[in-house]
Amino acid sequence: MSELVCKNISKSYKKKEVLHDVSLTIEQGKIYGLIGRNGAGKTTLLSIMTAQNPATGGETTCDGMPVWENQQALDHLCFSRELNTLSILGPNSVKVKEYLKMARMYFPHWDADMEKRLVERFDLNVKKKISKLSKGMLSMVTIVVALASKADITILDEPVAGLDVVARDDFYQLLMEEHMNMGRTFVISTHIIEEAANVFEEVIFLKEGTILLKENTQELLERALHVSGLAEEVDAACAGLDVHHVENIGRSRGVTVLLAPGQALHEGHDVTVQPVSLQNLFVALCGREA
Repeated sequence: MSELVCKNISKSYKKKEVLHDVSLTIEQGKIYGLIGRNGAGKTTLLSIMTAQNPATGGETTCDGMPVWENQQALDHLCFSRELNTLSILGPNSVKVKEYLKMARMYFPHWDADMEKRLVERFDLNVKKKISKLSKGMLSMVTIVVALASKADITILDEPVAGLDVVARDDFYQLLMEEHMNMGRTFVISTHIIEEAANVFEEVIFLKEGTILLKENTQELLERALHVSGLAEEVDAACAGLDVHHVENIGRSRGVTVLLAPGQALHEGHDVTVQPVSLQNLFVALCGREA
């Protein structure tokens, strides 16, 4: 069983700090969703967690072992990210079959049978060069690597980019099968939030290089409410509570409220209360007006 721990991670590029004192624990056997706006530091954090990028400060460990330059720890990890169609010499001329061969050599628990099944299932042309692949096909290659790696902790960065709705559904089914049958841990970074929300056992919101929250998804959504009505009624019902994303239309007002455990709206006010989706909660907490 593997546990990945980030302790006080910071990362700076020249004079700009993109991660600020990030501490995070990824526990074995869960599916996590990592959500943040463009530039929030998601890919940087994931690359540091898997020793593909050095941290400026802090440390990442897997089962207590530092991940940086430590193959024993890295044997438990896979970070499958978007493939680059360009190399320093021009178009990436590596063929898919060559890329998969390299992955096969790198990951010690590689499942060749799964690789073959997934290539057939996604109808991947392994003779094609990476530079010639469509956006969706590039994503399929990253999914094959992630799942066939059989790594205890597998991290995917925007794995469904470019995939149609059928292929995306296929991916999430495969993910759940691996999770349930093998007990693997997955961390998924995605901008397509709604269709993935039911898959995420825990969700992590990353905002401007810091962890805004890390919670059980269902418990978080049970505390999130959209409250609307006349402005004075909404204000009275939500007085003293954690209010976000205020929207005013004439005399009416709508707000997103994130209740603390044990809190409730103030009773006796004429307001409409509705549940909030994960995507709308993210917008409320991490959007421009948050």
